[in-house]
Amino acid sequence: MTDTDDTILTQLPARLKDARRVQGLSLDAVAKLSGVSRSMVSQIERGESSPTIATLWNLTRALQVDFAGLLDAGAEAARIETLRSAAVPTINNLGTGCRIRILSPPEEAGHHEVYELLISEGGKLDSKPHTRGAREHLSVFEGTVDVASGDAVSRLHAGDTARYAADVPHAIVAVDGPVRAFLVVQNA
Repeated sequence: MTDTDDTILTQLPARLKDARRVQGLSLDAVAKLSGVSRSMVSQIERGESSPTIATLWNLTRALQVDFAGLLDAGAEAARIETLRSAAVPTINNLGTGCRIRILSPPEEAGHHEVYELLISEGGKLDSKPHTRGAREHLSVFEGTVDVASGDAVSRLHAGDTARYAADVPHAIVAVDGPVRAFLVVQNA
């Protein structure tokens, strides 16, 4: 066996697990789609079992990943995913005078979400509570905002950052002009 073979075998479990997570699939779902038992999928992902070619083929088809690319030792290092400004998904109907650009990949929804907020003067992003334990991290690049989390309120200016509970009603309101801010939502 060569060093390349060892590298492929070492990275295969993590690559399969990453492919499953990117698809948003549970172990049970992969088992149903691939015909490979849930326990075998779990063992392969933990590196406790090496799949046969037939098993690996079934898993890659179920996960909709390229069989050869999964085994290519240099595939991840040479990949850059670029999303041009005009192609960034945008939400315009959430809040008042608020435009939200979604910067995080779709597979991160509910876990680690990243947004650019563009709020016009007097605009407001009013949010209902997210899941228990959710937090937001807001950094203001331009303008001034009032941030409310539950009963607490804080005013932020350009360059300021606030971290607050998002499992209670919370809001971001533009004060004295338009606002451009960066928002990270964890465990939404």
